[in-house]
Amino acid sequence: MKKIYFFLLIFTLIAHTSHAQIPQHVLGLRFGTGDGFGTEISYQYGLTTVNRVELDLGFSSDHVSYMGSRYNSTSWALSGLYHWVHRLDTNLNWYLGPGAKLGSWSYDSGYHYSYSNGIFLAAAGDVGVEYTFPPGIQLALNARPEIGLINHGTEINVGFSVRYQFK
Repeated sequence: MKKIYFFLLIFTLIAHTSHAQIPQHVLGLRFGTGDGFGTEISYQYGLTTVNRVELDLGFSSDHVSYMGSRYNSTSWALSGLYHWVHRLDTNLNWYLGPGAKLGSWSYDSGYHYSYSNGIFLAAAGDVGVEYTFPPGIQLALNARPEIGLINHGTEINVGFSVRYQFK
């Protein structure tokens, strides 16, 4: 019986040390693609040693002239994601998790005086890898599939992030 307890203790210690150690606060920028918002302000909050929440806030504004008409559009979006983080190496992690995206858009064709606006909502997921350099600089590459629920299309937004970890 003592051998079983000893084995369980060793197994628990090994399992605990193999988890990624998530910092409490991480702040930086996420550069996205597709119909995403380009550059987003990105914040991560560590909940436990293996779980965190990520919030990304992006703004978009376009002013285009085409064939004598001008088109203006503005929008913003907030993505909220929950991550399970898994350690691959000392400074290398991979993560995945569910989330949602909420935002607002407005469109003005100017010349034709047609105007429309609204809100949108999408279900999102996130999967990626991240590497943290010793001074606390984090580089990450991720893919965020988004499924439109209200006024939003379905797409995969690929992003590259540069963040700083506050300890």
